[in-house]
Amino acid sequence: MSKPFVAIVMGSDSDLPVMEASFAVLRSFGIPFEARITSAHRTPEVTKAFIQDAEARGCAVFIAAAGMAAHLAGAVSATTVKPVIGVPMNASLDGLDALLSTVQMPAGIPVASVAIGKAGAKNAAYLAAQILAVADPDLERQLRDERAVNAEAIRVKDEALQESLRS
Repeated sequence: MSKPFVAIVMGSDSDLPVMEASFAVLRSFGIPFEARITSAHRTPEVTKAFIQDAEARGCAVFIAAAGMAAHLAGAVSATTVKPVIGVPMNASLDGLDALLSTVQMPAGIPVASVAIGKAGAKNAAYLAAQILAVADPDLERQLRDERAVNAEAIRVKDEALQESLRS
């Protein structure tokens, strides 16, 4: 059996610079992923075929990034019962239109939503890693280790601040 992977779909190539943050997080944990540009509106059949194919090949989590009338995550969720994480993109209205399109899903077709833009792209990958870690103790350890490193970095920064305030 092949290792579970994450499939990332983007509604436009303009989403790619932001979504590269997801790629970096997944790579840092050694999580295999695929990425495609496909649209809920312009290529609905291609989108559905890719989701079905990815699921059949072992995709465990989908990440869908889209802006404006951001229906891509919903279209993905309508096609699979695997977890879907939506990343709203800032294409118009400061991304609020995409955020609302992503979170306002009908009951029974869930989409987890993260922040608008790059922070959301990173958190989508972290959330995908956490979902995979449910069945992967090594990945869970890696996530916990990274959190510990991040906490230590904050402690060091606070220590430096406190020292500068004493001077």
